[in-house]
Amino acid sequence: MDGSHHDWLEGRGPKLVLMGYIGDASNEVFGEFYDYEGTLPAMESFKHYVQQYGLPMSVYLDRHTTYKSPKKLPEGVEDREAPLSQFERALKELGVEVIHAYSPQAKGRVERLLGILQDRLVKGMRLAKIKTKTEANTFLKTYWPRHNKRFRVCPANASDVHIQPKGYNLDRYLCIKTERVVAKDYTIAHKGKLFQIHTRSRIKCVIVEERCDGSMYIVSNNQFLKYNEITNRPTKFYEIYNQPSGWL
Repeated sequence: MDGSHHDWLEGRGPKLVLMGYIGDASNEVFGEFYDYEGTLPAMESFKHYVQQYGLPMSVYLDRHTTYKSPKKLPEGVEDREAPLSQFERALKELGVEVIHAYSPQAKGRVERLLGILQDRLVKGMRLAKIKTKTEANTFLKTYWPRHNKRFRVCPANASDVHIQPKGYNLDRYLCIKTERVVAKDYTIAHKGKLFQIHTRSRIKCVIVEERCDGSMYIVSNNQFLKYNEITNRPTKFYEIYNQPSGWL
């Protein structure tokens, strides 16, 4: 898996990033265009890959900060796991092994693929007069089957070891999760905003889940909590409870 930054539309539209995948055993290719290479685009593209093929055993990718956390363990601390990026955390929860390449040459297969696509795919979109990201992703739905029919190879072992994620809510895994402390007035601060939690339970911490579609959930003990954004903290506790019906 890798992200390719390129002028895919040759100036006819915005510069895009192709989040591309190639099967190690089969050369099967999958990919989608995004505005940037980041955590949510990586998660969304991986979700769509899983929906089409299933969960892979492992994913081989580079050390971009999207895929590998730059944070290090404190010096002298060796009995704890190194900090994970949100993408690493999500794949670990899904049981997918993450393998990091230590040089561009190490992930030569996907690099060669992206180089070929920067020629073949660009020409195809030029002929189709593609000008937007939406048009480009629509074009890929017909392009990949043609590409894979021509270039897919028969693996040495024909067994497909992808796991179909039956019963999984992929959005619960493929999202940005952040722990937040709940204040005594049942508010949390997140990304410079203040949110009021609609509950009387004594909750000390919650998990904020930011989904690929832009939605946000606040979760405690695997339960979704109702909330709303506020501009100022309640000055008195009765203000928390004397709210219109539907708060609790």
